[in-house]
Amino acid sequence: MKRVYIIGGPMGVGKTTVCQELKKRLPASVFLDGDWCWDMSPFQATDEIKRMVHENISFLLNQFILCSAFENIIFCWVMHEQGIIDAIVDSLDRRDSKVISYSLICDEQTLRSHLQKDIDQGIRSEDVIPRSLARIPLYDSLDTIKIDTTGKSVGEICDAIINLSDQVR
Repeated sequence: MKRVYIIGGPMGVGKTTVCQELKKRLPASVFLDGDWCWDMSPFQATDEIKRMVHENISFLLNQFILCSAFENIIFCWVMHEQGIIDAIVDSLDRRDSKVISYSLICDEQTLRSHLQKDIDQGIRSEDVIPRSLARIPLYDSLDTIKIDTTGKSVGEICDAIINLSDQVR
């Protein structure tokens, strides 16, 4: 049985970093960051582009699921609405796979700190802080396993994801 790890959280919570580490820890694993399907200049969020991005994500995840080389498929994206998660999960070939959805969350101070480091390095623009902070409460209502990353190392977060995955039926 393959495992598909769906990992959401606000911008700056550490999704990509955690998923890169999970990829190293889990056997026969592959990682897709939803942002890679959304990396364009200028950035546009039209209905047509959103549809295309969802279709591309679904296609790639299904290709990974169908590929015999992979046992663990790791996917991350902001996913702040249940409808986004449901659309992705509903599009997957789940016959021989278990899909487990997580939300990485943290306190406001930690999120500000992470984002400020990215801003200082020129990775993100200043406007990301209020946009990301505004999404924090949205994760409370999602049907996901919540992992509070505040004060935790990447290794501790990965351990929690792996241990919780073993408990999910």
